[in-house]
Amino acid sequence: MSTTPSTGRNDAQGRGSDESSFSAHLPLSRHEVDRDYLTRDRPDVFVELLADPATRILPVWKGRALLAPGASAPETDGFGATGSADGAKSSLALLAPSEVPGDALLIYLGRSLADDAPEPIGTPLVAAVLSDEQASAVADAEQWGNLRMFATDLSARDAGLATEAIAIANWHASHRFSPRTGRPLVSSKGGWVLVDSEDGHEIFPRTDPAIIVGVTDADDRLLLGSNALWEKNRFSLLAGFVEPGESLEQAVEREIFEESGVRVTNATYLGSQPWPFPASLMLGFRATVDVANPGSLEPDGAEIIDLRWFTRDELASAGDSVILPGRSSIARAIIEDWYGGEIDD
Repeated sequence: MSTTPSTGRNDAQGRGSDESSFSAHLPLSRHEVDRDYLTRDRPDVFVELLADPATRILPVWKGRALLAPGASAPETDGFGATGSADGAKSSLALLAPSEVPGDALLIYLGRSLADDAPEPIGTPLVAAVLSDEQASAVADAEQWGNLRMFATDLSARDAGLATEAIAIANWHASHRFSPRTGRPLVSSKGGWVLVDSEDGHEIFPRTDPAIIVGVTDADDRLLLGSNALWEKNRFSLLAGFVEPGESLEQAVEREIFEESGVRVTNATYLGSQPWPFPASLMLGFRATVDVANPGSLEPDGAEIIDLRWFTRDELASAGDSVILPGRSSIARAIIEDWYGGEIDD
């Protein structure tokens, strides 16, 4: 990490305080797709779309999207950091309807809004969720890309398209049966509703909100933690799911205390990013240690096994002793927002 740190910010002013500018640059928050929700209500929507020669299909398989030939998934450290071997940008493979198995689960994603994409503005876009056998018939295994690994190499249109497709496909995979009756559910309304075919009960997609927090102390040091599931030199921000009946600010205070023993205040919202692994919406915050009741720094020992305060100079000079989150994550964006610029890997 050789980048020279800036003097940073001691408050929520600057780039991070502007929600629109912060979120707009997060890899998975970019989008250039009109979701065109009214079309979902057409009873024969997929008959119409598949008959339209302009329609393009994005194949999805096991949480992965199909990449265009010559744009295979970049090399990765397995945590979301990317690095294309030749520096080339990745792009999604959008196929004609005839190139996709006819019995695949289909989900209407909307219409392209990108003026720099190969497809014209207004192109109908559909996801096809494939089985193992179907996927192997469509492309070789190395052509299927994990969104964590190639998100930063995609255009805004393709990043939003892949995020939408993978998120809704994950929902279908985890909601095959009615939670009320146990009966199988049937896809409806362009793939955005699941219906109990006997009683007509409708089930809609779910997203799990999770807060992720850049905690700073009175000296503007940043708190990073190491998860029990990671190698010991990997550090990130503290995060956790919002519980029922809890505000986002309450979730920030509770999660930070549970994982670190630190009491925080002044929770300030920065921006959000979908994280479809499998179904989260990451809500980014900054917060400061409560000087009147700071608590005592101590990892919970179950999920978090190490905690460290970092100055900018310490983070810049850490080298391989500290591995940060990948560039596809909002965690990396919040860290670099505090740092005042990009941090070299």
